[in-house]
Amino acid sequence: MPKENILVICSHTDDHIIGAGGAIANYVNEGKKVLAVVLSHGEKSHPWLKERFTRKFRAQEAREASQILGCDVKIMDMQDTKVMQDYPKFKSELLKIVNRLKPTKIFTHNNEDPHPDHRAAYQITLDLVKDSKINPEIYLFSVWSPLTLKKSHLPRMYVDISKTFNKKLKAIKCFQSQRASTYSLISSVFVRAVKNGLHTHTKYAEKFYKLK
Repeated sequence: MPKENILVICSHTDDHIIGAGGAIANYVNEGKKVLAVVLSHGEKSHPWLKERFTRKFRAQEAREASQILGCDVKIMDMQDTKVMQDYPKFKSELLKIVNRLKPTKIFTHNNEDPHPDHRAAYQITLDLVKDSKINPEIYLFSVWSPLTLKKSHLPRMYVDISKTFNKKLKAIKCFQSQRASTYSLISSVFVRAVKNGLHTHTKYAEKFYKLK
């Protein structure tokens, strides 16, 4: 029996870890194949450095973090903050990935997130599914916008990550280039995981909105 494939489409190198790291590790532990497609390196995070250097170390951090969770990662080369603008040049390649993988589930950004690249990843995901040969379930996660009033009508999926939460934290710590914000981020991730866990009567959980 072939493995079930899971696809995560996100904007920057740390987004899949922050938004769905525990669930990713869960799926890997269950024997499923998980691929994270990262649309941009996030090279504008260090404007004082040449972008080629930022791309290099952010890609390395993403590979190390993804290895901890057990998932594969594919980093595209769309421009940071201009993901939607660059999408047409990469659509064919992305569509081939989707059709080859045939994921049963796709995870991507909540389109209410304030970052334009996060909203772009949402739109790109819907466009790829529309033009693909698959009909997967689509789940949304939040990175910077945990309160989602407009999505309250959608079904929620809570994933118990009690056994994989430490892996998620370890993976987040791989992003040493973001260490100025990592400690406050970890606090936010911890609080959110505990709060979500209350809904499932577990220690830690991640919340997703099921779009389809």
